[in-house]
Amino acid sequence: MGSSSILNPPFSYSPAFLRKNYSYWNPLLHPTDPSPFQSHRISCQIKAAAAIPAAMEGERSGSSTVDCGDNTPMKLLFVEMGVGYDQHGQDITAAAMRACRDAITSNSIPAFRRGSIPGVTFEQMKLQIKLGVPQPLQQSLDIERVKFVFPYGKIVKFEVVDGGLICSSGVHVEEMGDKNDDCYIVNAAVYVGY
Repeated sequence: MGSSSILNPPFSYSPAFLRKNYSYWNPLLHPTDPSPFQSHRISCQIKAAAAIPAAMEGERSGSSTVDCGDNTPMKLLFVEMGVGYDQHGQDITAAAMRACRDAITSNSIPAFRRGSIPGVTFEQMKLQIKLGVPQPLQQSLDIERVKFVFPYGKIVKFEVVDGGLICSSGVHVEEMGDKNDDCYIVNAAVYVGY
């Protein structure tokens, strides 16, 4: 299968089929027949956006406001997600920093600096950080080092929950600081709002 057939699959679904079978299909986003790949991507984005604020609160509230922990609600704009690894050296903080960098480095947020949100200044940008870290390693996590990853925005909540993974990297390299062959994996969700 050549690259052109991936970009233009030899099949398409009618809008009626998509409306019937894919409740997330939006004719405003794709007025012509969208490919199933586009429809699946839209579904994943919508489901992720809907599920994450509810997961933070422990229940679905249907609101775009998230509690900041200091009794100040945050108006949630978007959520960035990332994964970080430390394959050598067994440093959970390094894995967490990489997860946070992964979450934020492929995004740009011009709206805050350009005044695109009426009445909101750049200084009002708020962040909530949620990390999934293997439970046995949570005490070793240096939260202050992780916070240093974020160049701007006030961190109003920093939460560490059971998550991530400890697995074998398949090799123990003493020259790289390995104590064993463990690989540490951390998941990050960064909530951005004001």
